[in-house]
Amino acid sequence: MVRLSDQPAIIEFGHFRILPHRRQLLAAGRPIRLGGRAFDLLLALIEAPGAVVDRNELLSRIWPGRIVEENRLQGEISALRKALGADRNLIQTVAGRGYQFTGEIRVRSEGEMRVPDTVAGVEEAPRAAESDRASPPLPDKPSIAAASSPLRPRMSIVILPFLNLSQDPSEDYFVDGISDSLISDLSRALPGSFVISRSTAFTYKGRQVAIRQVGQELGVRYVLEGSVLAGARHVRVNAQLIDAVTDEHLWAERF
Repeated sequence: MVRLSDQPAIIEFGHFRILPHRRQLLAAGRPIRLGGRAFDLLLALIEAPGAVVDRNELLSRIWPGRIVEENRLQGEISALRKALGADRNLIQTVAGRGYQFTGEIRVRSEGEMRVPDTVAGVEEAPRAAESDRASPPLPDKPSIAAASSPLRPRMSIVILPFLNLSQDPSEDYFVDGISDSLISDLSRALPGSFVISRSTAFTYKGRQVAIRQVGQELGVRYVLEGSVLAGARHVRVNAQLIDAVTDEHLWAERF
């Protein structure tokens, strides 16, 4: 996960500005009253713009090491939407999965914002193009923010549940375990990437869904899928990596 503390930044969307290191939200330059957990929730959502963030992932981040009811999360979502006022629809609820931030962000360093009054107009230039902006891009696709942004781009991927080709339901636990291990291993091997959680990925188990639809629903660029055939003495695993935007097979292997 990206650490905002690695590089002081100012995050903007619409007429809002977030100062992460001061834990402050501004609207048109005026401070907005926002609780600590609602602020953490906002940061968690904007780190994955356009992607659906799983409810369990948000619960573990906002209340680390604690077991809380989901209605606590819903309460913080309500508080965040209230703070956003007319822009409350930037926070979307995705039924059965989690929440999604649909705004377009711009990330600047604090140094960029300290400009003389004589060149202050340069700072406002990107806002003039906001009315022409496109729909939110996938998490790893650059937008207005510079490529060196500490929040973007991010590699985004979902590992779908592998298919059990043995037709033996008793092997499901073994096949599901392979998918579980891949999710955990990729999360560790790709720091700063956006890997969809197991609970969300497994909602696609047993469903026939087009890869492009999966990418659009989850806001990811890549989809890893595969199958497992377990025999008496051997196990065969097929895996393939697909670009969810172009539907192109990028890599495939048999083990």
